[in-house]
Amino acid sequence: MNSPLPPTSLPAISPSTRRLLPWLVAVAFFMESLDTTILNTAVPAISAALRVGPLSMKAVLASYTLALAVFIPISGWVADRFGTRRVFSAAIGLFTLGSLLCGLSTNIHLLVACRVLQGMGGSMMVPVGRLTLVRAFEKSELIRQMSFVSIPSLVAPMLGPVAGGLIVGYLHWRVIFFLNIPVGLLGLVMVYLHLPDFREEHTHPLDAVGLILFGSGVALLSYVLEVFGEHTLGAGEITGMLVISLVLILGYWLHARSIAYPLLDLTLFRIRTFRASVSGSFFTRLGIGGVPFLLPLLYQVGLGYSAVQSGMLIMPQAVASMSMKAVMPKVLARLGYRNVLVSNTVIIGCLLLLFATIGLHTPVWMIVLLAFLYGGFTSLQYTSMNTLVYSDTTEEQTSAASSIASTMQQMSVSFGVACAGLATAFFLPHEEHASNVSMIHGLHKALIALGLMTIVSTLVFRSLRKDDGQAVSHPKVFHP
Repeated sequence: MNSPLPPTSLPAISPSTRRLLPWLVAVAFFMESLDTTILNTAVPAISAALRVGPLSMKAVLASYTLALAVFIPISGWVADRFGTRRVFSAAIGLFTLGSLLCGLSTNIHLLVACRVLQGMGGSMMVPVGRLTLVRAFEKSELIRQMSFVSIPSLVAPMLGPVAGGLIVGYLHWRVIFFLNIPVGLLGLVMVYLHLPDFREEHTHPLDAVGLILFGSGVALLSYVLEVFGEHTLGAGEITGMLVISLVLILGYWLHARSIAYPLLDLTLFRIRTFRASVSGSFFTRLGIGGVPFLLPLLYQVGLGYSAVQSGMLIMPQAVASMSMKAVMPKVLARLGYRNVLVSNTVIIGCLLLLFATIGLHTPVWMIVLLAFLYGGFTSLQYTSMNTLVYSDTTEEQTSAASSIASTMQQMSVSFGVACAGLATAFFLPHEEHASNVSMIHGLHKALIALGLMTIVSTLVFRSLRKDDGQAVSHPKVFHP
């Protein structure tokens, strides 16, 4: 067993800070979440402006994901060592600077390098922001706060395609990156005024060997997932990189078991609620992570809607996500985490199966209703999984728990998009001029596959007990 670190120094938190802190973290989450989705729509315009093929733009998207995967694991240690205020402000500063340089880039190589800089900032914003909330609020308050700051991660993928299309259509693709600059500067001021500075009195040494093993393994695995299905690399090359990435990750697992302070503290998986939350979140996102990729294809390629119309059909998800904010604490307190996660995961899977019934003659109001229901239940799912992580962890374990949860979440997003891509490639017709009816049928099959995968992931949450999570859902349990 590792000896616990000395207690975290807790600065006094003013009432104004308690009110503004969730907003500050939510804005940072929104910046990070919006970045990729808004960029996807602009890929053709950027590739034409930089005089490269659209497939070459995959490196611009993948470089950001790779930076997230590599640097998220050290976010907890960096925050403990240098303090949440300094690290969070540095993260926003790096992200803002990277955005400015991306907007000024004149070739794809510079753009890729600047995206890596953006990713370094983004990798610290989400886990350090979540860690700050965990340390600033009582466990019994976490559901409300986490439900609020999780809204941006649900809203951004819905606003991104619409915003990207409008910017490219009426302004310039560089504006996509320049939008982050005023938001980032405002965020830096807000951090200076209102972010508490949590830090550990003493920190253990950084696991440099673990960072190299895990970071390179996850980065290579993420890259394999990004390029899987393309024709730029052969099956042998893909297989070789996949094997190397798995060997590196296995090497990290063996290394982590042999030292006192590993990069990611895998002993946290001995905690039942932590294990169920992190692993359940991972497998659930394998099914639902690719939905933002499939629905625009269904609406635009299959049904013939424009990019803006497609985005408007997805917007009800955001409305439902915000509407659920007020009722989530009551639902979890009344039903308990086990009942909510088991039933809610099945409901989400069934909603994906219903999306697979949308066709050319489906009325718009039916699509809107499905989107609204899906947004509400996914919002409840994300908040439940994100708060259960901290139910039975101690104060000394919060930074390690935040790093693992954020790392697994980022990996699951990449895996989820990969699953959607594989399902789509398997079911969609390969003819260049396939009819929209054939496209719809192929997308339906892909949605059915993801829906069934989501329902199966319910098995992970069945390991929970009826009273698990009461530290964050029942104030009386946390305060006897």
